[in-house]
Amino acid sequence: MNRPRTAGPADPAAGRRVGWVAVSAFVLLAALTLWVTRASGHLLPADASLHSWSVAHRPAPAAAAARTVTDTGTGVVPYAALFLVGMYAGRTARQRCALAAALMVCLGAGQALRYAAMSVVARRRPPVGDWAAHASGWSFPSGHTTTAAMTAALAIAALSLGSRGAPRFAVCLIGLWGAAVGVSRVYLGVHWFTDVLAGWLLAVGWVCLGVWAYLRRAPAVGREEA
Repeated sequence: MNRPRTAGPADPAAGRRVGWVAVSAFVLLAALTLWVTRASGHLLPADASLHSWSVAHRPAPAAAAARTVTDTGTGVVPYAALFLVGMYAGRTARQRCALAAALMVCLGAGQALRYAAMSVVARRRPPVGDWAAHASGWSFPSGHTTTAAMTAALAIAALSLGSRGAPRFAVCLIGLWGAAVGVSRVYLGVHWFTDVLAGWLLAVGWVCLGVWAYLRRAPAVGREEA
């Protein structure tokens, strides 16, 4: 039977490229983690300078806007977004439910991995007096950043590999949102920049690892369903 053309599953090279991106992201994350843990005060040069700039350039309206953005990077919003993406990207009712569940499970597992890394590194946050939003727990990697970046990457992957696709502007907006949540954490003074950078690297590595596993399995699935 004729099947809609999807991006990636029929291209073994795509799987290799995604796999190398995952490896590169995890290697960079390991190097950054080692650098942070060995640095004086667990701070890198960019951390202090970007934190000072944020505190000095944070009028009330801008801080309120940043809090609105940052609040979307935690809680039910990321899971609801992935559920909707799964419902859109799947071709049949069964595929839609399975995809939505897989996306949410992948996010939950990634959050657990982030929490484990945070507990091991045990990096302190910036001074409480500089905060313009509520925060708790250790700092590295940033939880809001990791969650938002994973959500954005999973959504983009699902839309790109699904049978229905998505407008390019929608993919760009999703990516910008994922990045904006991380930037808001630095601007609000609750995270160092390298906390956010670590969250981005972890998200890229984790999602690319999942996509690599999917692309390795997808051709066999396609043959079974053809």
